Amino acid sequence: MTRRAALKGLTAVAVGTVTGVGAYGYFHERLALGVTHATLPVSGLPDALDGLRLGLLTDLHRSRDVSHDFAAAAVRLLLDERPDLIVLGGDYVTWGDRRFVEPAAEALAPLTAPFGVFAILGNHDDDHDMPVALAKRGIEVLRDARTRVAVRGEALQLAGIRFWTRRVDDLARVLGADATTTVLLAHDPRRLKEAAELDVPLVLSGHTHGGQIVIPGLGVPGGRKFPVLAGSARRDNTTLFVSRGVGTVYLPVRFNCPPEVAVLTLKKLGHV
Repeated sequence: MTRRAALKGLTAVAVGTVTGVGAYGYFHERLALGVTHATLPVSGLPDALDGLRLGLLTDLHRSRDVSHDFAAAAVRLLLDERPDLIVLGGDYVTWGDRRFVEPAAEALAPLTAPFGVFAILGNHDDDHDMPVALAKRGIEVLRDARTRVAVRGEALQLAGIRFWTRRVDDLARVLGADATTTVLLAHDPRRLKEAAELDVPLVLSGHTHGGQIVIPGLGVPGGRKFPVLAGSARRDNTTLFVSRGVGTVYLPVRFNCPPEVAVLTLKKLGHV
């Protein structure tokens, strides 16, 4: 076999592999929606909040590639789990496409939980239409704001920040000086650094899609800029959970990274 023929053969194999992976990722894995259960250690968690179950749905990316039926399936999966409280992590549409703002909010409208449904915005969401659409469905949107929820006689503070809120001083203003157990809702998991500096016990994020396309042996190009692409991590007294999310962006393909909704059980952990 000549060198030219060998190169042509290798090229054909590579093209075939890429095509096969793309087809699998488009027709199967991006639609293989499931529920992820995780138990998260939380520093200083009061006894009344031990065992609290939070539902996390993020990165819906409602678009031509993410249908209403698929979004509705994610909502049904989460409702079937009966979480105590539900958090929505942002990026309900892609590139702020206003054609899908109302459809995205409508798909999320059935969500309900005993202690409420709360949302933040992602970098793909606009700052007016999307929060208005969610608020019309009874979902409280936290934009550099906090709220207190009474759970079993104990107060839980939810603090939600905008994607571009990054400085420690700005986060501190949102968090306030309240000693109440706080969950920081931050679309970008890189806010773990600032949260740890401020001794926030728990951060919930999305944004990464878990990498969306995870290449065996290579991982995700550019993924190292995040503390973790999916699942949990811990820095000092702060626990982080990052969801792989529901939808897709750039390419309607997932590989080694199926979509998810997450149910997170909080467990008490002694202060480090």
